[in-house]
Amino acid sequence: MPLLYVAGTFANEVNPIEKVVQMMSDLEQKIIGEGKTAQKTYDEFAEWCEDRSKDLQFEIKTGKANKAELEATISKETATSDALTAKIEDLSADIAADEAELKEATGVREKEAADFAAEQKELSEVIDMLQRAISILEKEMAGGASMMQLKSATSLAQAFDIMVKASAISSADAKMLSSFVQTTNDDSDSDTGAPAAEVYENHSGGVVDTLNGLLGKAEAQLDTATKAETTAKNNYDLKKQSLTDSMKYSNKDMAAAKKGLAESGENKAAADGDLAVTTKALNEDVSALNDLHQDCMTKAEDFEAETTSRGEELKALATAKKAVKDNTAGAADQSYSFLQLSSDSKNVEIVRMVKDLARKQHAPELAQLASRLSSAIRLNHGDDVFAKIKGMISDMVAKLEQEQAEAAELKQWCDKEIAESTAKRDEASALFDKLSTKFNSATAKSKQLKEQVATLQKEIAELAQTQADMDRIRADEKATYDANKPEMEQGLKGIKLALKILNDYYAKEGKSHSSADGAGSGIIGLLEVIESDFTKGLTEMIASEQTAAATYDRETKENAVEKTAKSQDVKYKSKEAASLDKKAAELSTDIEGVKSELDAVNEYLASLDKKCTYKVESYAERKARRAAEIAGLKEALDILENETAFVQTSLRGVRRHA
Repeated sequence: MPLLYVAGTFANEVNPIEKVVQMMSDLEQKIIGEGKTAQKTYDEFAEWCEDRSKDLQFEIKTGKANKAELEATISKETATSDALTAKIEDLSADIAADEAELKEATGVREKEAADFAAEQKELSEVIDMLQRAISILEKEMAGGASMMQLKSATSLAQAFDIMVKASAISSADAKMLSSFVQTTNDDSDSDTGAPAAEVYENHSGGVVDTLNGLLGKAEAQLDTATKAETTAKNNYDLKKQSLTDSMKYSNKDMAAAKKGLAESGENKAAADGDLAVTTKALNEDVSALNDLHQDCMTKAEDFEAETTSRGEELKALATAKKAVKDNTAGAADQSYSFLQLSSDSKNVEIVRMVKDLARKQHAPELAQLASRLSSAIRLNHGDDVFAKIKGMISDMVAKLEQEQAEAAELKQWCDKEIAESTAKRDEASALFDKLSTKFNSATAKSKQLKEQVATLQKEIAELAQTQADMDRIRADEKATYDANKPEMEQGLKGIKLALKILNDYYAKEGKSHSSADGAGSGIIGLLEVIESDFTKGLTEMIASEQTAAATYDRETKENAVEKTAKSQDVKYKSKEAASLDKKAAELSTDIEGVKSELDAVNEYLASLDKKCTYKVESYAERKARRAAEIAGLKEALDILENETAFVQTSLRGVRRHA
């Protein structure tokens, strides 16, 4: 190729030294731009680190406070459970002791009642026989002749024998009377004023007076036994009432203690569940804070290292650029003032390099570029092939760099979004578990309270029915008493009046028909027995009415107290259940909100997984491949642009041929 043509071809080309300086300046601007971008990215990351750290520290502080509160609640409920358990054991022992004491007292009372019943029966029979014997004797002594031998009797035994023979009394009655007389004499005759069994005045009234004395003593014994029985029964009733009340209140206290124990157990179980969730969330927050600190420190160190490296690179470029400018001016004038070498062989080398790079990196785009470069060299001999090839390679480099930058930006964005979304998901999941635990606890406790309220309302209804039955029975008892008492009093009054009339009549002297005195005495004796029965019946009727009224009043007051207590329990438990329902509704709303947020975060993470996960080629692999492609193309550009060595070699060949 003629020298003039070569010189003309490259007369307008940029001096290679100037090109190198320009490339250094461009690289400096690029490094400075990368530094600004890196600084902006790091500032945003540092701000996120600070905000996230504050959030985690607040959550840790709140979690520690909640944990301490829950631990205190658990300790309190444990102490309460222990105290209530001990109280239940003490109450159980007290109830068992009261039951044993009541059982023992009941056994004693049953024996006393049986003894009294036997004694009462015996004394009543004795009194009845004495009254009949006295009546018969008074009649016979008044004028009868069947038992005149009584006047010759020297003892009660003889008198009883004479009465048996006269068919006045039976032999069994005589035996019973003799036994009673013997028992009376063994005790003490002086206490009743009755004469000795074997000695009494031998006149018509001696036997009657003796029997009257025995009758008085028998009645006194019966009265004493009755009073003793009444006292013993009253004492037993008082003791039974006291023990029953004690057991009742102990059972009531035990029921309250068991209820408190159950509530304490539920509160402790709920606190244990909340503590587990809170502890888990707290540990996760602490771990997340540590990881965040480590990540942020690593990022800061990396950024500092990159900044330092970038500064060193800029310093090296500035030094190299100064050296080129200061030392190559004369050499450049000598080397490039009159000749530039044709680039045909260089173009062929560039095509070969691009093909080798495409084959090595398995890059279809580079293979297509190599094909286009080859076509351009073949078809454009008369045009500026060198500039066209440079343009094509520069466009490919720009495209690959843009793709790599976009991939890097996408990777950075994906990492940031995935990290933030994962943190949000973990936070929402922990909150969801915590709210669910509270909701389940509130719902279960509300259900239990409603069941307790239903039971209390049922008991109140049963108590009202019981009180209504008591009112009806008491009204019937009172009506019966009000009707029977006047009749009993009227009957007793009539008996007393009849006794007075007969006693007054038979007490008069000079009656013309004294033969009827025996029958009159029998009537009087029978009326006296009836009077005693009426008096006893009236006394028992009044006592029964008083006892029934007192019992009714006491049980009515107890029912009123029990109803008031249970009504208050219903009121408070209903109020607490309503409060828990309201709380559960609020928690349900919160749970739905957290669930929606959690679903949205999971959905977003799934979309990130599709967008940010490379199924065929990882980001690192793709980055390395792109870097290799860009490096190869830049090397080709360097060969095209840095022509010094190639031109000098060709120049030496031209000079030799010249």
